[in-house]
Amino acid sequence: MDRFLSNGVNRIDAKGRVSVPAHFRAVLQKRGYQELYALRTLDMPAMDVGGLDLLDRYEERIGLEDPFLQTADDMSFFAHGDGAFLKLDGEGRITMTDFIREHTGIETQVAFVGRGRFFQMWEPDRFAAYREQVRARLLNLRRAATGTTPGGVPE
Repeated sequence: MDRFLSNGVNRIDAKGRVSVPAHFRAVLQKRGYQELYALRTLDMPAMDVGGLDLLDRYEERIGLEDPFLQTADDMSFFAHGDGAFLKLDGEGRITMTDFIREHTGIETQVAFVGRGRFFQMWEPDRFAAYREQVRARLLNLRRAATGTTPGGVPE
């Protein structure tokens, strides 16, 4: 497996560390990640976390922008100045910094959420609420596309 899939919740220990789920650690190892890069999401109380390829994706997009326009500057600030490197210790744990806690509201537990090429870290209750919002939006799209009502009955 070389993608971050599924989700799980782990408790933060007394020293402020949390174990990355084993199946996520296996992906990190397979990809050879020594360090992780974390970015605050723009529209959710979550952190996007991945290897330097995550940062590369943002830099490729920045490179498409006119360097004289504010958009390129804002994107660079977001990707380069509003992120943080995270180190995995020998046990596969990450220290939960104030940088992460302030944006996410994480206190005692972390929800790890697979997003394919990267994963996210959420406060578990906020993740559960967001998951329900996503499911409702997708269900509404399905109903609109198929012309059905709740329960799959045609309109």
